[in-house]
Amino acid sequence: MSCSSTPFLLWFFLSLSALTLLITATKAKVPAIIVFGDSSVDSGNNNVISTLLKSNFQPYGRDFYGGQPTGRFCNGRIPPDFISEAFGLKPAIPAYLDPAYNITDFATGVCFASAGTGYDNATSKVLNVIPLWKELEYYKEYRRQLRAYVGKKKGNKILREALYLMSLGTNDFLENYYTFPTRRSQFSVRQYQDFLLELGENFLRELHGLGVRKLSITGLPPMGCLPLERATNIMGQNDCVPEYNNVASEFNRKLEGLVVKLNKELAGMRMVSAPSYDIFYQIITKPSQFGFEETEVACCSTGTFEMSYLCSQYNPFTCSDANKYVFWDAFHPTEKTNKIISDHLIPPLLAMFSH
Repeated sequence: MSCSSTPFLLWFFLSLSALTLLITATKAKVPAIIVFGDSSVDSGNNNVISTLLKSNFQPYGRDFYGGQPTGRFCNGRIPPDFISEAFGLKPAIPAYLDPAYNITDFATGVCFASAGTGYDNATSKVLNVIPLWKELEYYKEYRRQLRAYVGKKKGNKILREALYLMSLGTNDFLENYYTFPTRRSQFSVRQYQDFLLELGENFLRELHGLGVRKLSITGLPPMGCLPLERATNIMGQNDCVPEYNNVASEFNRKLEGLVVKLNKELAGMRMVSAPSYDIFYQIITKPSQFGFEETEVACCSTGTFEMSYLCSQYNPFTCSDANKYVFWDAFHPTEKTNKIISDHLIPPLLAMFSH
């Protein structure tokens, strides 16, 4: 190596070090990811409650780290895991009720979500899961634990600078409104949308009152295209159910309006709508463009109606390569689908919250 090249190499490594520090500092602007919602973001809270809606057994988690079923309704990771990793935090967010973790793990990210829940308390009662108000109570408990662990000042800073993720609503329609007559006798579908958004607004206002300032909320997926809905749409040749997709699109538009309203009304609040509907619908309708071969049925079991305990490792029909499938079970996407959707949502989140 010539002497003349030494200063250049020194400059190069110093520049690289500075860049690394800059990237680290940028990512550190969000010290934790905190999650509320349903099975789209639940990392295992249902494992420890008395419900039939669980997924802490094979073949769930077969493509997760170590092939471990965690309670995620997926063969691998779910969107909050990918978002956490993108912000320079851990690659998997632990469930608050999982006894394997404690506040040392939760200080940089924690999940309060419960599969099967919704905005409507009546939805959580269908499968005896954690209602949204209870998720909030667990969060309040976590706040106290965090302050005791890192000190009040640092704890408040983490809680204020953390990015909060919310994703729910599908169960309110598919498990509740369209399945049981009670809410249908009380509300038209549009009135029910407004009822849910009112509940959502109350929840968001309460979070703001607790000091939450950075939040991303995800609306509904194209729920008429879930394998379970296609399987039961016999009259429609097992195609997507247009009514359900239209309801989802309309709800999402109203949700975006709510986000705009609350950003104006809540001091210091920076809230974004993280719309997954369009990218998800593109994957479903043009699967080959994303490297998928099967979109109508899921990987697990027959892929038409099975999830939770019906999605069993003993079922001989479960596919061998989940990467060919858009859906893992009759209700939930594969890790590959989750990754594509997350990669679509992450850049705007980084642009909004990493400075």
